[in-house]
Amino acid sequence: MVGAQYSRRALLETVATAPLLAATAATASAQETTTHTVEMTDNLVFVPEELTIAPGDTVVWENVGAVGHSVTAYQNELPTDEPYWASGGFASESAARSGYPQGNVAGGETYEHTFETEGTYGYFCIPHETVGMVGQLSVQPGGAPAPESVGAPVPEGAVIIAIATTISLVFVLGFALFLLKYGGDYEGDEKGFARPR
Repeated sequence: MVGAQYSRRALLETVATAPLLAATAATASAQETTTHTVEMTDNLVFVPEELTIAPGDTVVWENVGAVGHSVTAYQNELPTDEPYWASGGFASESAARSGYPQGNVAGGETYEHTFETEGTYGYFCIPHETVGMVGQLSVQPGGAPAPESVGAPVPEGAVIIAIATTISLVFVLGFALFLLKYGGDYEGDEKGFARPR
């Protein structure tokens, strides 16, 4: 009986820790890189206009309006060794300017780029540059400093951990109840109490 109890205990420990380890690994890999969204609006602005991210993060520019926009890097504002990027896949700023409207991001569409090199990046919208539709990205280790405001939203990683923990606890409790009810080899005594064989 001692061997059977040990086996059940080991099984319960394994079952309890496996989902938590999986959730931790998933959270760790999710925290390695982050995707940020910059909205392009019919008010002819990028929101936010300035953004700080970490190396390896991806920025998705989403056109939330009906007016078409471009996302075009200022070539002279790229960090050293950073390849040129723009919606439309152009190789240079002059090619992007002369090739527009190719690279137009229509309403409801997106353009994304992943930033590996630290530094400051300036970018603009070709048809709306003259009215001030420009933005700036700063890529630095650790990304943006933590917000100091009260009531900040819960980080995605914390939500994943909470969900995984809740699922694990429900599963472990259900499994433990199952083992308590059906897992032992018991027989009743003359008073009706179950006792181990």
